Parts: sequence; structure tokens; C-alpha cells
Amino acid sequence: MKKVSVTTLRKMKEVGEKITMLTCYDATFASVLDKAGVDVLLVGDSLGMVIQGEESTVSVKLEDMIYHTSLVRQGAERSLVIADMPFMTYATPEQAMVNAARLMSDGRAEVVKMEGGEWLAETVSLLSSRGIPVCAHIGLLPQSVHKLGGYRVHGRDQTSAEQILKDAKALEEAGAEMMVIELVTRDLATEISRSVSIPVIGIGAGPGCDGQVLVLHDMLGIGGRYMKMCKNFMVENDSIQHAVEAYVNEVKAGTFPGDEHSFD
Repeated sequence: MKKVSVTTLRKMKEVGEKITMLTCYDATFASVLDKAGVDVLLVGDSLGMVIQGEESTVSVKLEDMIYHTSLVRQGAERSLVIADMPFMTYATPEQAMVNAARLMSDGRAEVVKMEGGEWLAETVSLLSSRGIPVCAHIGLLPQSVHKLGGYRVHGRDQTSAEQILKDAKALEEAGAEMMVIELVTRDLATEISRSVSIPVIGIGAGPGCDGQVLVLHDMLGIGGRYMKMCKNFMVENDSIQHAVEAYVNEVKAGTFPGDEHSFD
């Protein structure tokens, strides 16, 4: 059982194999997802909403992320583990380097993820040059939800679509190893995936991405949230293990997400 790395993900993109990612917050679920063949476990700051019961991800602290990342690493053998950097822990390149180092040394993250466009290029470049792998996050930025005024689809007009594409190229050039693109139109996400050489993982971004990610609790149908981009994989399965395996199989086969989970 070979360990997944950022190099593995690049090779998967090159040969057209879809990448599977799910959020994860503890050792038990990490073991279940790992055994089901999930390529990447994302310790998301979504834990603020699905674990802590908050209204957004903004209240999540660095210590929370370090703690939960360390738990996930305990249960993950094959899967690559990525950790979100919480709100305002990477406002400057220097601050980002200090906090990313803690996520990797104390939390044992293998990649850190940050939300933002081309303004983050300097930070990504600094971290990359110091040996810290970075996953960028563009499109909808949940940590900026109060500024954005809510959760909405991005890239529906030419100006915003051009900016998101510009963000993707700038972050790749700065040294990002991969990127998550959230809640953008399917055509824009497909164009971005074709325009950059690094893996692009979509959530609410249609089937044209190199891989897919969902919040674990959403794909298991728990937590009471409904969003168009999600699918409840527990409906047709008799266990969590089988539900996760079904998710992996559908992403690999290109049958999830379908048109009903995407945005024009």
C-alpha cells in the first residue's frame, strides 16, 4: 500500500485518474476513509460548523486545527493529509510561515491549505521555498463569508471568471502543489483544470475537475444541511464504509458529480 503524496496526485492528473478527497476530523473516520481508498483527507476548518456547531468557519483556532490534524494522522496510513490554515493565521507571509510550520510539526500535516487569490502568491512562494507544500483554495472562500454576504456561485460573469482564472495561474506559478476550487460554474472549473498543470479538486464546481471533495458529514447525510453540490451516499448503502466506497467509485468513474450537482 503506497503512501499518497503530492507527486502521486500530479501523476494521477497526468494520466486522467480522478482524485478523491473527503474532509475528516478524527482517527476513527480517518481509518475508515483510508481503508475505503480515499486519496486525500482534508482536515477542514469546516469542523467549526460540523463539529463545533458554529455558523461559519471563522471562529476556528490554530490549536483546533493542530489537534484534529494530529488525530487524523493517527488513523491515516495511505491517504495524504491536508490541513486548513484558519482565519487570519496567514495574513502576512511571515505569519503564515510560523503557523504553517506548527501545523506540520505539531499537527503532522503533510500539506497546508489557504484561501485566497493572487494576493497570496508571495505567501505561497515563501512557504514553497521553505519546503512547505501548499494547497490553494479559490472561488468561494468560506472564511470571507461575512464580506461576501453569504454563500453564492462565483464566475458567472466574465469579469469574475477572468479573475478566478488569473488567481489560479498566479498561485500555480507561485508554487502551489494543488488547489481546491469551490462553488464556481462548471465551464470555468473545467477551463481552470485544463489551464494549470497542478491537480484541481472541485466542490460544487462540476465534473471537469481533476478530483472532487465533499464535507464528510454532508455525503453521509448527517447534520441536516442540504446543498445542491452534495449527494447523500448513505441512502443506497448499508454502512458508512460502503457509502464512502461508493463515493470513491463514483468519483473515479466520473459519475459524480452529475449535472444535478453542478452550476451553469
